[in-house]
Amino acid sequence: FMSPLNASFPSHPDTILLLGIPGLEEVQFWIAFPFCILYVIAVLGNTTVLFVIKTEPSLHQPMYLFLAMLAVTDLVLSTSTLPKMLGIFWLSFKTIDFHACLTQMFFIHAFSSVESGVLMAMALDRYVAICYPLQHSTILSVPVIVKLGSLILLRGVLLISPFSFLASRLPFCHHIITHAYCEHMAVVKLACGIAKVNVIYGLLLAFLLAAFDLFIISVSYAMILRAVLRLPSGEARHKAFGTCAAHICAILSFYVPALFTFLTHRFGHSVPHHVHIMVAILYLLVPPTLNPIVYAVKTKQIRVRVIRMFHISK
Repeated sequence: FMSPLNASFPSHPDTILLLGIPGLEEVQFWIAFPFCILYVIAVLGNTTVLFVIKTEPSLHQPMYLFLAMLAVTDLVLSTSTLPKMLGIFWLSFKTIDFHACLTQMFFIHAFSSVESGVLMAMALDRYVAICYPLQHSTILSVPVIVKLGSLILLRGVLLISPFSFLASRLPFCHHIITHAYCEHMAVVKLACGIAKVNVIYGLLLAFLLAAFDLFIISVSYAMILRAVLRLPSGEARHKAFGTCAAHICAILSFYVPALFTFLTHRFGHSVPHHVHIMVAILYLLVPPTLNPIVYAVKTKQIRVRVIRMFHISK
């Protein structure tokens, strides 16, 4: 797949240079402030959710255990990128060790896969809870949830690990990434020539994972909506619709920028590069910020516990 002439190039550079947001160098110092605020909200929100679920025995139920998994995933996703990104924007710390770059790439893609899997599992949980309420605790017992969570994590690790392995074996001709973090296609573009195996594997994996998870989520919520429409009480229908709408917005906040970023890398050559980079950053920031609000604040048990914890009067 590579030209023999490329054998004269070193296998990989010692360090990679991350440029941040090309085209917005003059203002990226200021752009970093809202990013930092979103990151702080994401860390505080997800940490609070984890603390509340851990310390409240009544919340050791399927929905909340999945929410705890989502909170951990969001913390890993945002923390794997934002601290380094802020270093680039504020302190011009643009270099990153090659292996650290591959590690960051692994965490971003592996835990994006995990987040997708957890969202799918949460949709299944809501489907079972609404359509089969009497069998819910039997179908989704704690051991089943632990196994499902382990499978989702294992899926992410096993399927994404080849990204780093394949990228590490490429001969590199360049060391400058026109991005704010080490993303798979951005790293592959540093290689000499076209890395067909990397590109094909990335495309196949993205389409298969996204298609499978979105299919399960879509079918689950279609069945949920059908069950909700059959509820005799108008107030119950309105409440269920409100909850479903909030959850669907949270799901879309993850998948829409993810698909935009994925498709823009490969087909959206007319999209301004700084727009692509901004959406790619928000893809890793907005879901971790929104999820604690949507899933926790909309959940009465967690909301009441948080109010009690901070001694806020209603």
